[in-house]
Amino acid sequence: MSPPVRVAMISMHTSPLQQPGSGDAGGMNVYIDSVARELAALGIAVDVFTRATRPSQGDIVEVAPGYRVINIVAGPYEGLSKEELPTQLAAFAGGIIHQQRCEGYAYDVIHSHYWLSGQVGWLLRDLWEVPLVHTAHTLAVVKNLHDGAESEARRICEQQIVDNADVLVVNTAEEEDNLVRHYDATREKIRIVAPGVNVGLFTPGNDRATERARRELGVPMHAKVVAFIGRLQAFKGPQVLLQAAHELLQQPLDYDLRVLICGGASGAHTAPEQYQDLAEQLGIARAVRFLPPRPAAELVTLYRAADIVAVPSFNESFGLVAMEAQASGTPVVAARVGGLPIAVEDGQTGLLVDGHDPELWARALGELLSDDARRIRMGEQATVRAQEFSWAATAEGLQRVFTAAAATPLQPCRPRHAKGA
Repeated sequence: MSPPVRVAMISMHTSPLQQPGSGDAGGMNVYIDSVARELAALGIAVDVFTRATRPSQGDIVEVAPGYRVINIVAGPYEGLSKEELPTQLAAFAGGIIHQQRCEGYAYDVIHSHYWLSGQVGWLLRDLWEVPLVHTAHTLAVVKNLHDGAESEARRICEQQIVDNADVLVVNTAEEEDNLVRHYDATREKIRIVAPGVNVGLFTPGNDRATERARRELGVPMHAKVVAFIGRLQAFKGPQVLLQAAHELLQQPLDYDLRVLICGGASGAHTAPEQYQDLAEQLGIARAVRFLPPRPAAELVTLYRAADIVAVPSFNESFGLVAMEAQASGTPVVAARVGGLPIAVEDGQTGLLVDGHDPELWARALGELLSDDARRIRMGEQATVRAQEFSWAATAEGLQRVFTAAAATPLQPCRPRHAKGA
C-alpha cells in the first residue's frame, strides 16, 4: 500500500500556530503542529484548516515545505467563545469546500481534531468520499466525571462522530477504554498512536544552564522551585498546587519554596486574577510568581529552572507538559489520571498522586523537595524515559493509519448513524 499524498487536517477552534498556554491553545496545538511537520518530512502534504481569528493572518500560511495552515473565515474574527462556535460550523465547512474547489486539490484522508472539527470532517467525508480519521483529545463524558461543565449537545455530537468516523485515533489504552465504555465504540476501528516530545529542543542542559535559567527568571539560586505550565482553568488544577504550597508553607521548611505558574486564562468564566487572588487569600503570594504563556523555545528555560514540575490536572489524554519536563531533566509530580501514568513512571521519573487533596500533594512535593539525591536521580531517569517518545514516531504511526484507511474501500451510500443516542 502506498501512503496518502495529501491530508486535510481540521482544527476549527484553535490554530496550531497559536501560542499554547492561553485561551483554547494547549497540548492539541503542539500535537497538530508537530505531527504536521513530521508528516510533511515523510512526503505527505498536510493542509490544516482552522478558523481565522485575525485579518492579518492571511488566507494561507506556508509553515514548512509540505505543511500549510489555511485560515477559513467563519463568523467575526473576534468575539466568539468556543461554546459559540457550533453556530459557525456551516460557514466553516463551506469555507473549506470553497478553498478545496478553487485550488483543485484532492485529499486522500481527513484527520479531524476535537468534536467541532469532527462534525465538519463527517460532512466532508461523505462529500469528498475519503476516509475520516478522528482524534477527540478530550471527551465530554470524561470531563463531566470531574466538573460536569460539558453539555449534552456536545456528548451527542461526539457520539455521532464515533459512529461515523472510519478510524478513531487515541493516545492511550485508557482513552480506547473510555470510547468503548462511554460511546459504545468498536475496538476494531480504534488505533493507539502515542504522542511525542521534541527531544531536540527539550534537553537538560547543564548546571550552568540551570543557573542562567534562574537568573533570567529572577529566582533565587538556592530556592526550591515547583512550576506549573498550562492553561489557567480549574480542570488543569493550578488551584490544587496553590493549596498544596499553602500546606507546605505551614510547615518548618529548611528551604525557600517558590512556585512559578506559567499560563493564560482559559474558559468563559476564568481570569488570571482569580488565581492571583487565591494566592493572596492563602497568604502565599510572596512565594508565587505568575508568568505569561511563552513559546516552546522559552519554556525550556522554565523547565530547567524548576526542581519539580507539577501536573495536577483532573484528566489528561497524555500529558505533554509532563513529557517536556522530563525531557528537560526535571521530575514530575502528577495526578494519577488519564495518560499521565504512562507519561510518568511512578517512583522512577516522578511521583503520581491519587486524587487532588492538597495535603496529599503537599506530602508528595515535600518528599521530593527535601531529598535532593532522589530528585536528581529521578531527573536523570526522566531524560532517558523521554527519549522513548518522539514526534517522528507519532507521525510514522499516523502514516500507517492513513495508509490503511485510504486503502479501505468506502461505502458512499452507507447509512448515516446520526442518532447520537
